[in-house]
This record gives sequence, structure tokens and C-alpha cells, in this order.
Amino acid sequence: MPIRMTRSRLITTWYAAVALVVVAALALGAAVTVSTGAMLLALAMVPPVLVIMLWPGVQPLTASEVIHGANRRS
Repeated sequence: MPIRMTRSRLITTWYAAVALVVVAALALGAAVTVSTGAMLLALAMVPPVLVIMLWPGVQPLTASEVIHGANRRS
């Protein structure tokens, strides 16, 4: 049975993956300057922002549902 992916679970998974990559890089001795850190932070923020913007919302009622009184939102 497939696991239903929610927006918050997807963003949490993304941040965990980014944190693991940063910790691994620092453990291997990578030098991170302020500008590199700012660039990595910006790159880490882009996918979650896109997910929030593009995640499908509640579908509007169709004409048939309006006419026949079906209420999916309750």
C-alpha cells in the first residue's frame, strides 16, 4: 500500500536530506564561507517553496455537483 505523502512530510524529508549532506560535508572537512553558506541555504529553500506554491488544493465543485447538491467540502 503506497504511503500518502503530505506536504509537511515532503518538506521535512527534504530538510533532513539537506541536513545530512551538510553534516557529511563538514565531517569530511569542507570549508564553508559565509557566501557559500548563504548560497546553500538559498538552494535548500527553493524546493520547499515550490512545493508549497504548486501543491494542489481543494478541487472546486463541478456544475453537476452544484446542481444536484453534492457537498464534498464538508
